[in-house]
Amino acid sequence: MLQTRLTRLLNIKYPIIQAGMSWASSNAALPIAVSNAGGLGVIAAGPMYLDAFRDTVREVKAATDGAFAVNIPLYRPQAEQFLDVIEEEGVPVVIASQGGPKAHLERFQSRGVRWIHVVSTLPHARKAADAGVDALVVVGAEAGGHPPVNGVSTLVAVRRAVVEFDLPIVAGGGVADGYGVAALLALGADAVQLGTRFLATREAGVHDNYKRAVLDTDIDGTTLVGVRGLPVRMTRNQFAERVLLADKEEPDAAAYDTLFKSSSLKQAALDGDVEWGKVELGQSAGLIGDLPAAAEVMARLVEECESAARRLAG
Repeated sequence: MLQTRLTRLLNIKYPIIQAGMSWASSNAALPIAVSNAGGLGVIAAGPMYLDAFRDTVREVKAATDGAFAVNIPLYRPQAEQFLDVIEEEGVPVVIASQGGPKAHLERFQSRGVRWIHVVSTLPHARKAADAGVDALVVVGAEAGGHPPVNGVSTLVAVRRAVVEFDLPIVAGGGVADGYGVAALLALGADAVQLGTRFLATREAGVHDNYKRAVLDTDIDGTTLVGVRGLPVRMTRNQFAERVLLADKEEPDAAAYDTLFKSSSLKQAALDGDVEWGKVELGQSAGLIGDLPAAAEVMARLVEECESAARRLAG
């Protein structure tokens, strides 16, 4: 059950991917721990400086014999320079988001690099598949960060993608344990991407207040904020409540945009301001109750997934 098209494609032991999360995995420690435990560790390039990014890639390469990936939002400034580093340093897997992959695929695939593209809607998935990506990460509404604005759940979005596209599908959103991994593999996914669960680990590079927020958030403790633009799933803190009120009472678009941009993920992740920063979490936070090492999380995920498979077989 734990060997799939994607584990064979990426040469990883388990179909478990640690999501690329700004600041949380914009370091070497978390990706190393996950890759060395048999999953796919992912460096989040989004908020990094170029020199620090190169150093981190080299550190991960030196510390693991397993595959690892870089998550790169293609819209970010200097994206081309980051892609140059990815090519120069021989990163084996790119997980790209927030931009079209077509212009980059030949360059990387000709060198044996696997290109996985993150999508949240069926039209975006179709464009990426038609462009020739190696796999898709399909994110459902339960996910933290930027889930689909259409509100379609992971269960439905992933199943539709499995039916629609003849390439490996990675499911993301709403999973924090091995039983959820087993459910999505049973649905037809080739791997599962977990973000919030790996946020709540010792190696995640975010403020302790942010990690405690994971433990304090129940399954109904997140909300979509900024629905007039690109919504963010985050905790219902003071900033979120203020924006939710503005959704109803602020008619001026410019004022609304200013309010939404007055808070940031960095404010929460680095400074620890979990009341006015954007504490991006998925609904699966309500399934998490501890802060173990990432290797322990991996071991649990595998054990629970295998237990679920035995239960179904019995």
